[in-house]
Amino acid sequence: ESAAVVIALVLLGKWLEARAKFQTTAAIRALNALRPETARVRFGDDEREVPLDSVRVGDVVVVRAGERIPVDGMVLEGQSHVNEALLTGESMPVPKAPNATVIGGSLNGEGVLVLRTTAIGAETVLAHIVRLVEDAQAKKAPIQKLVDRVSAVFVPIVLLIAAFAFIAWGFYNGNWEQALLNAVAVLVIACPCALGLATPTAIMAGTGVAARQGILIQDAEALEKAHRLHTIAFDKTGTLTRGEPQLSAFIVNDDEDRNRALSWAAGLQAVSEHPLAKAVMRAAQEAGIAIPRARDINTHPGRGLHATITDAESERSFALGSQRWMDELAVAIPGSLSTRAQAMREEGYTVSWLAQTNPQLKILALLAFRDELKAHVGETIRALKARSVRTVMISGDNEINARAIAAQAGIEEVIADVLPGAKADTVRTLQRERGYVAMVGDGVNDAPALAAADVGIAMGSGADAAMHAAGMTLMRGDPRLVLDAIDISERTYRKIRQNLFWAFIYNLIGIPLAAFGWLNPIVAGGAMAFSSLSVVTNALLLRRWRAGATQESK
Repeated sequence: ESAAVVIALVLLGKWLEARAKFQTTAAIRALNALRPETARVRFGDDEREVPLDSVRVGDVVVVRAGERIPVDGMVLEGQSHVNEALLTGESMPVPKAPNATVIGGSLNGEGVLVLRTTAIGAETVLAHIVRLVEDAQAKKAPIQKLVDRVSAVFVPIVLLIAAFAFIAWGFYNGNWEQALLNAVAVLVIACPCALGLATPTAIMAGTGVAARQGILIQDAEALEKAHRLHTIAFDKTGTLTRGEPQLSAFIVNDDEDRNRALSWAAGLQAVSEHPLAKAVMRAAQEAGIAIPRARDINTHPGRGLHATITDAESERSFALGSQRWMDELAVAIPGSLSTRAQAMREEGYTVSWLAQTNPQLKILALLAFRDELKAHVGETIRALKARSVRTVMISGDNEINARAIAAQAGIEEVIADVLPGAKADTVRTLQRERGYVAMVGDGVNDAPALAAADVGIAMGSGADAAMHAAGMTLMRGDPRLVLDAIDISERTYRKIRQNLFWAFIYNLIGIPLAAFGWLNPIVAGGAMAFSSLSVVTNALLLRRWRAGATQESK
């Protein structure tokens, strides 16, 4: 009967383990459940409901009010509000109009939307999120590797203790049956189920609940390190600021024609995806100015670009970019414009220059851009300081402008005039000086720095390259999610330590008791099952965590 009860208790422990793993993967199942099985595709004047697998990129899909959006796409017609809460953690429905992007799996509100499909199947945002969460849950955190090394020593020691107990009891009283029971009790109580569950269940619960709140954790190591950070470095544009700068001033030199100079600037920027380039394009379009086509475009990251424009009158070459770029080209800047530019930089404007390089080298216009800080940036920086985390802003902008933006955000330390390729070196320097460093960014030029940091945190609204290089991705552009990422890291790591403590306590108390014959195998099996249950239950408490709920019970 002892054998039967022990086997039953071990199976109970395994069932509890399987049930716990099923609960920790609830987030993945919830995300997978968002995928509709069919889509309503428009074929000319006809609409037909087809299996989702039949939809192709470029197909026009109609989504009625109250339906789940089946594909990633761009809105062609209609206006509505879309609930993206399960994908981004954003609680409020997001307004959608023509040219807006929508995510497959989100819930359409009150209007009918007509979409052009941009991604299907494994290429959708939803599929990408599911893969990232699955990968993170499958990876081992550094502390789990330590547990594995301990287990590699622990198991042989337990086998030796069991063998010693068997031999000692057998020779002590000659009752080999009792000796065997005591040895089995040692093996059963030491079954390292709780030890093996301690870290994975906490990691799976933590990454799962974080994904539901808009924080994608691709790397278990990043989850473990986030709560130990000494310094967080922020990119400026798109991370601290909205990333949608406006062309606030376009001041031409001397007798230059303003509209003509603006058309040249727009022609140079027409093929660029840079936020400043888009601001120039918007200004030209709003002014109703025809935009010429540029050719022989050469870009110089962190500086500017050079190109040629041919019109009915002549062929001219232009350069557009930063003060550094003008200095390298040896373009003289008139004193009046230089004074104006300095004043604008001190007020927080980003200044660029439009220059003609052929047939004559001269400045044509000053361009001044203004980008507003995101909401809650100041609140986030203050909260980080309260945690004794130092904040730094790393920017390719000039120091005067960078310091003006940093002062608005409450960041005291600024590293400016940093070229894209040097951001990673700057992060490594901070690591040598200060220990654990996180980098928060959103652009392609931030990817090397995100990869170099101990914890790379990418804004989900940014470039794919940044998200692939980072250990964490924030699905919303809300800077407060940085605090939430640190908080879920802290809570997850606390659960891991608690689990390991209880797992070791059970073994440290139970093994001697079993070896001295004070526990029979039935009681040992029950204790082993209970240890697994306690560890799993403790880890599952993480599922109560909510982003922004830093005062909730731990």
